[in-house]
Parts: sequence; C-alpha cells; structure tokens
Amino acid sequence: MRNKSKQKIQSRPKKEEASVTLKDMINPELIKQLKEQQEEMKAAEERKRAEEEQRKREERRLKEKNKSFEELLNESGMNWKEFK
Repeated sequence: MRNKSKQKIQSRPKKEEASVTLKDMINPELIKQLKEQQEEMKAAEERKRAEEEQRKREERRLKEKNKSFEELLNESGMNWKEFK
C-alpha cells in the first residue's frame, strides 16, 4: 500500500508540469506568422483552382468551336432520318 501511495504522490507534480501547453511555449509572433502563411497558402490554392477551372472552360469552348458538322450531327439526339 505504501508503494502505491508514494507513486501517486510522485505522479502529481508531473501532471502539473504537463499542463504547460505547446501554445504557451511558442512565441506569439511565430503563431501570427504561421497563421498568415496558412492564409496565403489557402489563397494561392484558391487562385490555382480558379485558374485551372478557367483553363478547362476555355479548352471545352475551343473544342466545341472546332467541331465539324459531322461531329455535331452525331452528338445530336435527334433521329435525322425522320426528316428526309
């Protein structure tokens, strides 16, 4: 019994030391810089995604523009034999 009570008493100071968080240890200026960098990276990724979407739209537009009459006719869902 005595051994268990000694271990409990010894473990209490360790818990108090563990209450210091990483946030408390890091410089607030460093945290601010990291948050700014995170925002910049999000903005850059959003711009990249928008540019990629714009490129794909332009690519589809050019592809549609350059289709031949035969391709357009084949893509049409209508049965053109009925109109002869």
